[in-house]
Amino acid sequence: MAQTRKTIRLGGPVFEAFEDPADWITALRKLGYSAALSPVKASDSSERKQAFVEAARQANIIMAEVGAWSNPISPDDNERQKAIDKNIRQLALADEIGANCCVNIAGSRGDKWDGPHPENVSEETFDLIVETTRHIIDAVKPTRTFYTLEAMPWVLPDSPDSYLRLLKAIDREQFGVHLDPVNMIHSPRRYYDTGGFIRECFKKLGPSIKNCHAKDIRLTDQLTTHLNEVIPGRGGLAYDVYLTELGKLSPDIGLVIEHLKTPKEYKQAASYIRSVGKEQGLEFI
Repeated sequence: MAQTRKTIRLGGPVFEAFEDPADWITALRKLGYSAALSPVKASDSSERKQAFVEAARQANIIMAEVGAWSNPISPDDNERQKAIDKNIRQLALADEIGANCCVNIAGSRGDKWDGPHPENVSEETFDLIVETTRHIIDAVKPTRTFYTLEAMPWVLPDSPDSYLRLLKAIDREQFGVHLDPVNMIHSPRRYYDTGGFIRECFKKLGPSIKNCHAKDIRLTDQLTTHLNEVIPGRGGLAYDVYLTELGKLSPDIGLVIEHLKTPKEYKQAASYIRSVGKEQGLEFI
């Protein structure tokens, strides 16, 4: 019996301007993407949102994620409340359009919303993340999507085990995992075994993963330790393992390329990811 091919849905930002669903679908097809970032805003009309949802359904494109990038654990009460309100709106949007997830980082206790701070990994902040995440999910009560936190090197979750701990503590059915292994590679020891680390991530978090990010990381010889984000294929991430493990999960989980500067770089990244995937016997939808 022939072996069933595992599938991957690749996605990323669309740089072409679009006004209607047909133009959006055309732009995605030019890029070869079957996973998309939300093309609509929370403030758009219900009719416009549903027009894009129907176009995606007919074109076999998934809404991979809705971003809610902000700082819901900010030490500034005004900034924190604005961020919480934004997360509630974006989670409601994700639920309305049936996106895989609404994604944010946990935030930061420092001045920079995504920056390091000594309190970020404290037990008090862990409790604040739990309280805040529960509040966001309970305010929306989503049924078609999941609220997720992208891991970061200097805020929780920062490892598969800390993510498991948050999943248990938050204790909400619609809380899931947004996997970005690069953000958890923050030591030479982990860098030199990215394959083993990725397997650990999927072993521990696999059933809860709702979407993934695609980038790469490179260790330099500059003291003390410098790890830089780079285009996929120019770093040390074991993409053969990453894609193989992702291919074992639901075919409707997206792999979204991010943080590159130009359309050319995104094209190069997509080409590299597809070439590695095909070497592993994977098929890109």
